[in-house]
Amino acid sequence: MSDHSALDALDEIHDRILWLSTSIIHHANRVRPNRSGLKVGGHQASCASIASIMTALWFHELRAEDRVSIKPHAGPVWHAINYLFGELDDEQMTTLREFGGLQSYPSRTKDPVPADYSTGSVGIGATAPIWGAVARRYVDSSLRDIGTGRQYSLVGDAELDEGAVWEAVNDPGVKHLGEIVWIIDLNRQSLDRVVPDIAAGRIEATFEAAGWQVITVKFGRLLEDLFARAGGDALRRRILTMSNPEYQRILRCSADELRTRLPGEAGSQCDGDSESCRALRALIADLDDATLLAAIRNLGGHDIPTLLEAFAQIDDSRPTAVIAYTIKGFGLPSSGHPQNHSALIDAAEYSALAELSGQDPQAPWSRFDPDTPAGRIVAETAQRLARREFVPAAPVELPCDLERTHKGTSSSQAALGRVLMDLSRQSPETACRVVTVSPDVSSTTNLGGWVNKVGVWSADAAQNWFADDAETILQWNESAQGQHMELGIAETNLVGLLGELGATWSRWGEPLFPIGVMYDPFVNRALEPWTFGIYAGGQSILVGTPSGVTLAPEGGAHQSITTPSTGIEVPGLVTYEPAFAQDVEWSLLHAMSLMGRPGGESAYLRLSTRGVDQSLARVPADPAARERRRQQVIAGAYRLRTSTRPVVQLVGMGALMTEVLAAADRLEKMGIETDVVCVTSPGLLYRALRAGQRRSPASESAGSVGSAAAGSGWILDQVFPASSAVPMVTVLDGHPHTLSFLATINQVEHVALGVSTFGQSGDMDDVYRYHGIDTESIVSAALDAVRS
Repeated sequence: MSDHSALDALDEIHDRILWLSTSIIHHANRVRPNRSGLKVGGHQASCASIASIMTALWFHELRAEDRVSIKPHAGPVWHAINYLFGELDDEQMTTLREFGGLQSYPSRTKDPVPADYSTGSVGIGATAPIWGAVARRYVDSSLRDIGTGRQYSLVGDAELDEGAVWEAVNDPGVKHLGEIVWIIDLNRQSLDRVVPDIAAGRIEATFEAAGWQVITVKFGRLLEDLFARAGGDALRRRILTMSNPEYQRILRCSADELRTRLPGEAGSQCDGDSESCRALRALIADLDDATLLAAIRNLGGHDIPTLLEAFAQIDDSRPTAVIAYTIKGFGLPSSGHPQNHSALIDAAEYSALAELSGQDPQAPWSRFDPDTPAGRIVAETAQRLARREFVPAAPVELPCDLERTHKGTSSSQAALGRVLMDLSRQSPETACRVVTVSPDVSSTTNLGGWVNKVGVWSADAAQNWFADDAETILQWNESAQGQHMELGIAETNLVGLLGELGATWSRWGEPLFPIGVMYDPFVNRALEPWTFGIYAGGQSILVGTPSGVTLAPEGGAHQSITTPSTGIEVPGLVTYEPAFAQDVEWSLLHAMSLMGRPGGESAYLRLSTRGVDQSLARVPADPAARERRRQQVIAGAYRLRTSTRPVVQLVGMGALMTEVLAAADRLEKMGIETDVVCVTSPGLLYRALRAGQRRSPASESAGSVGSAAAGSGWILDQVFPASSAVPMVTVLDGHPHTLSFLATINQVEHVALGVSTFGQSGDMDDVYRYHGIDTESIVSAALDAVRS
């Protein structure tokens, strides 16, 4: 096939993709029965903006080892490409945003053809391939050869408003990832308007300052040909100097209006009597209407040969940003309209598009004849992009108990570091798959010993200049064999990386146990991107520490309140807030056992810096009793003290178990028999309650290891038996609603203690007293519960 005929075939494929993607959305909104009467939605203009780019990328540039993150609103373009490959049938093309059908945005877990990356929330999909590249390199250097390949992000220009995007772009390690390629769909429109100053120059400069190669694709061949003619310089200057809104407005003009507006009589900077303006007027006077209208729309992002030339310039030794100028709605009646973001073409416009495309609006789904040039390119592309299957690694045998005796006074945060060190000694075949990630808080979260032992992972080895400094405690030895990764102070980067490290089991058959550590007050900042990573199949552990008002001297801004209920509210997540070091060990090992498998889950551990007397845990010495305690810990709670005739039940969690037990001692001295329950996972207890009420969807009560453990309700029968139903006081260093549901198990009187206001700096005792979670307040609440 000649170059000319190949380009013609690519243009034909583009036109078919534009037609199919438009039809997918049209059918969902205009044809399919709509019981609710509400708009189904879709983004025809956003699809049209990037259809040329995706045509050039898929049908010329991509290789099987490459992966692509598609901007959310371009999902129908991707579905159209899969349809041409024969991976979707006609019926599936009618199911956009239908229950169980094609997803609103590309999804790794819910679409019939899994996307490389799930996209949806602005900015998250753009950065995911950066962390995917790190995860690929880590697996390749630590476990087995999984090949190379570029990591593409198709990014809408409005996504560049997200600060998290620039946090990722500017991370120091990213400049070494030459496989990263971002293609920015620069259509200069947002949801509601034309962006007055998209500041393309500043965007280019920011990428360049971060060490990226920048390739700008501004004009297509037709415009470049006109620029070479007499008056062409004036035309170039006119287009470059007009504002974004003015340019978008002339896209809406007829040829006659364009001949008037373009030379500048409409109040522009172009003087109608100047030499350049006369040259411009003469240039466009020689053009027929069709050529003039096509020329003003001939931006580089819609010119396939220009895009291919840009792709050929990509330098794989550093990340690349291809900035492609485009028109939102290109090829549609809504082209360039400032409110076209969610606009739908009507039936008449759809019929006109069908006629222009040579398609039948009554039978919109059609593929190419395999004997045509376009059909041959589609078939060759499908064959070229076929990926090799990776044989899953043998299942990892995880220990469930490291059999350490935890003595003395210890914090749950300190226990984390000890558990990792014990794991590396007792089960190296497990520990070799652990990778820790932190945002510059390794030493302050007790990971120092682990980092010294396993080293720091880096794409490029670096000399440790402080290795011979006797006063340097934390050794920063960087190599491709390290197991700790440290990012800058950017929590969204950390959880983005966690999500991709946690997806290696499904991408390459190699499970990892990624554990991220950050200060608990910042967990909510990272919650959305982490949740999206969980949705996309990334299974990881996030450790928030230190937490709560127990971090008293730090003040209210650094005291987390709402994080304890996170595990109840986030799907696919188990939460643990262990009080004792033994509970940390068991819950961490169990959380690791949930990962790296179909139906697996992520976990959130909320830890504390407060030292707790480990003898208070009363860990049984008898092996059978010890195992029973372990099972209860990982299921959500255990009875720490049981009375013969209890009058009240104290239920505590985390660092406040010291106060809870002290309050129980005080009540016993007053003659009030007291049961004490230590909660380790409010989320698992809530699942057990829901399962017992038969209120949970099947996917919540079955299909995952953590859900199955809580689904039978046995933990509630053992820890909250109806025979011991007495008034209850719940206590935690967080919002009191987290444990309030426990009172509904047996419908008992209840007082909920916790933190519901911003904290104060000060001594821990004073801060506990201020929030009413000190020993005296617990005793008082118990007496109130008994009296009522």
